[in-house]
Amino acid sequence: MAGTRSEQSGGEGTGRRQRKAPATVGAETTEEIVEPLPREALEQALVEIKRVIAGQDEMLERVLVCLVAGGHLLIEGVPGLAKTLTIKTTAAVLGGTFRRVQFTPDLVPSDLVGTRLFRPDTATFDVELGPVFCNFLLADEINRAPAKVQSALLEVMQEHQVTIGHDTFPVPDPFLVMATQNPIESEGTYPLPEAQVDRFLLKVLVDYPQRDEELTVVQRSLIDPPKVRQVLEVDGLRSLQRSALEVYVDPSLVGYAVTLAAATRKPAAYGLTELGQLISYGASPRGPIALIQAARALAVVHGRDYVLAQDVRALVKDAFRHRLVLSYQALAEERSADDVLNIVISAVREPQLDLGRRTGIVAA
Repeated sequence: MAGTRSEQSGGEGTGRRQRKAPATVGAETTEEIVEPLPREALEQALVEIKRVIAGQDEMLERVLVCLVAGGHLLIEGVPGLAKTLTIKTTAAVLGGTFRRVQFTPDLVPSDLVGTRLFRPDTATFDVELGPVFCNFLLADEINRAPAKVQSALLEVMQEHQVTIGHDTFPVPDPFLVMATQNPIESEGTYPLPEAQVDRFLLKVLVDYPQRDEELTVVQRSLIDPPKVRQVLEVDGLRSLQRSALEVYVDPSLVGYAVTLAAATRKPAAYGLTELGQLISYGASPRGPIALIQAARALAVVHGRDYVLAQDVRALVKDAFRHRLVLSYQALAEERSADDVLNIVISAVREPQLDLGRRTGIVAA
């Protein structure tokens, strides 16, 4: 994570370990050390995660982005790429409550959100809350659950509450769903409806590790796995989420995000006539919203209090790929959402920022 101007000046949000003035008691002088700021704890959390996960740097960065932005994350990749391990390890170093649900075709909504139980001795109903009442929910192989379960999960992802009978119960704050999806096994799966995938802030595709990374993975399998330590409390995560809301976003970057989304809806208006036959539906308005929120969080992860154009560009595919509905022609030609977005990104001009007016620095 790169240093910033604010780190060099020792300002608030640098993540440095700050010290209070010495307190004199009688003839003795003591110095009180304050706990690390959340920014520093975020770096320590990444170090702890990397003790378990070898490589997959981009995936780990996107996990932190979703945590800071307070958005849900969908990770897709073939089995064995440490998707589940990454999420479990992340929850372990962040504190808070963690639950894991293995999604299967026989899962029912009550297994997820809870149910009402009749007590014969009192002739009353009690509510038994389900595993979604936690800070971090791991929805493993989410595309294996039937439609009723998807609908139950939809409410809690969007509204952060669950309705059981006539009562509504809020889930803890923060509440993040981190889901995994297997793209190669279609038997016994239920493709996520567009309304649900739209609730995920980012969708990250995980590829095979590099050779050196895989060597490290195999070597680590020969010894006992390391025990990670908790380095960031839930309150610290909330502080990071509040700091992301204060990150400066230039209006031209907001316009850039909106233009990128518009180019997926009406590609002919942006000189991309050939894409019109490949896209049935473009990115929803949640696309540019998620893109800017994620860019703010990425700036926090990189130690900045302002967003750069490269932050937005780096996250376009993660924020848009699950919000595009490709046509049958695109599927027949084996064109992916990333193929379409690569063309859109190349066609839409990136804004040139003059951040010197506000920050006293020269934009790259």
